[in-house]
Amino acid sequence: MVQIKIAKGNNKSLYKVICLVGDMFIPKRIVFEKNSLEFEMGKNIFSKFKDNDNIEIIKLNSNKLKQHIPGNDLFAQYREGKRTLVVGTKKTLRFQSCKPSAHYQLPLISGCMGQCEYCYLNTQLGDKPFVKVYANIDDILNEAQKYINQRLPDITIFEGSATSDPIPVEPYTHSLEKSIDFFAKNPNARFRFVTKYNDIESLLNLEHNGHTEIRFSINTSFVINKYEHFTASSDKRIEAAIKVAQSSYPVGFLIAPIFIYPSWKEDYHDLLLELSSKLPNNLKYPVTFEIISHRYTTIAKNRILKVFPESELPMNDEERKFKYGQFGYGKYVYQNEIISEIKEFFTKNIEELFKNKKVKYII
Repeated sequence: MVQIKIAKGNNKSLYKVICLVGDMFIPKRIVFEKNSLEFEMGKNIFSKFKDNDNIEIIKLNSNKLKQHIPGNDLFAQYREGKRTLVVGTKKTLRFQSCKPSAHYQLPLISGCMGQCEYCYLNTQLGDKPFVKVYANIDDILNEAQKYINQRLPDITIFEGSATSDPIPVEPYTHSLEKSIDFFAKNPNARFRFVTKYNDIESLLNLEHNGHTEIRFSINTSFVINKYEHFTASSDKRIEAAIKVAQSSYPVGFLIAPIFIYPSWKEDYHDLLLELSSKLPNNLKYPVTFEIISHRYTTIAKNRILKVFPESELPMNDEERKFKYGQFGYGKYVYQNEIISEIKEFFTKNIEELFKNKKVKYII
């Protein structure tokens, strides 16, 4: 799958090509941080790509990374960063909290090859939009065990995609495979991650013991086509979700962000109807739903408009309500009556269309 948007005139509407084999991310350049080649993952990635003349291989002797990613402005830096793979190690093994999704983040990967205009990573990762994989996966999982032990006998839940989408790099990191195996053997821990891609074949035959929930971020075709560049189609994501369910994994759907547009109710109803008609009837676990309405901060808005100067994201402050979030900063959300309408709509439709389900939250 290769997606291209052609520039018209001299404007900045050109989205550079990102190459994929299946959903696998094939970067333009790979930067190996100091010591990363001492680990099995680093060696495997180097071996896989070292003879590819179309990929620049950079080995660092220091931590000066940004100078190796071209671009004179944010627009160019973003696109070049999105075509860059950094192989490093996770040096700080203190895990971040991850409410409401889980107790802790499991820091396997940072960044995502997708170019979703609304994505909070545009702000969170700032001038570091590249995909970074952590080669010291064993250290990360050993640290996870310590967190599990601290909460015994309670079950500890880890989120594997808080700052990333791990599927496109899984063919050569195998981070998800190792994590699924780790959690399958641990009765007091659970693992979950979410993706916008469909290349999940390597995970289907793993022994998971129901301890890993695979979720798919889905939306209407209108939203995906308009705002979610370089991601799998809605149909592909749903097909992958069916395969995951047939492999007896717990399955979930993150429907986010919810946008209000003229046909939003019809489109989201059709999406839910398609899900309910295609998912197996004999699900071993309840299908979970997490539903998040669109929101943005002033910082995010300013950055989005620099990275996507022709964006049509609905970010009119006068039409929104300003609200302080759980992390202390303010954001613009839909007005109360619209939020109420969203909650009523999804509560009613999910209740009518799904028997074995659990709605975690609608916000």
